Amino acid sequence: MGDIAKGVLGGGWALVVGWILPAALNLAVFFFAVAPSLRRTAAVERVWPSSASQTTLLLLCTAVLFGIVLNALQTPLYRILEGYLLWPRGAYDRGCRRQRARKERIADLITRPEGRTSVQRALLREQLARYPADDDQIAPTRLGNAIRRFEEYGHNRFRLDTQVLWNELSAAAPAQARRQVETARTSVDFFVALLYGHGVVATLALLTLTSAGAERSLLIVTAIALCALIPLWYRSAVYSTDEWAAAVRAMVNLGRKPLAEALGLVLPQQLAKERSMWQLVTRMSRRPYRDAADTAFAPYRLAPPEPHCPSHSPAPGPEV
Repeated sequence: MGDIAKGVLGGGWALVVGWILPAALNLAVFFFAVAPSLRRTAAVERVWPSSASQTTLLLLCTAVLFGIVLNALQTPLYRILEGYLLWPRGAYDRGCRRQRARKERIADLITRPEGRTSVQRALLREQLARYPADDDQIAPTRLGNAIRRFEEYGHNRFRLDTQVLWNELSAAAPAQARRQVETARTSVDFFVALLYGHGVVATLALLTLTSAGAERSLLIVTAIALCALIPLWYRSAVYSTDEWAAAVRAMVNLGRKPLAEALGLVLPQQLAKERSMWQLVTRMSRRPYRDAADTAFAPYRLAPPEPHCPSHSPAPGPEV
């Protein structure tokens, strides 16, 4: 039992809280608000559990199954919300223009602090911090920009492309920094899974209106309530990226030196030389090998340890 608890509290905790728990919440809404109308049909009634315990077991098993599936699909689910997947070119360009204008508007409000309290100015700076430093990295959605800001942090500051070297950085960074990133991302996963689940349940509720004997008032209220909550969960996901961004920033700052040592490199004292070194490492990881890399990496390579030669003591003479 202790080993199981350690496993859940370790790597499995992000799966349970980030994906299985919101799946269970959405399934509970479906079971109590939509399923009663479906049970009135003969086909569903024959396969429906006959007792409360069986219904609970079905709910738990289905929640675990859906949670695992959502976790496996998290990359495309995120990319849709970030504006990278299934977005037409025109919608993508309009979204980028709108987000760029919003960033400029917030920056302009910060430069004109009259009539605003220190708290209001701090909130404006917090909103501006959810955008990437480079305008060329602007995404078409607020969530896309909130995530993009820490995806480009390492490259913007040190030319360390964390998108290319993420696995290496995760392996070399301190364990506490890795745990902070996993824990911080769990909150965003939770709201993303909740958002998608609400959309699916609301759609099923509207489709169930066409079935015979449907509880129309309950289904309509359920669909409206879930659709109204979707923007709230989206905003919550955007706000939750603040802790995720801080954790990634800490992992980049603390993991650069261990990563350099693990790669057999010496971290230069000058920041400009460090940026050149990480740019070389990124190119080496992304592009095919070229002979010029030998000369380029020479100033940063660790000297190989000198072979240890055991001292040869003179043979002992004859005892006197």
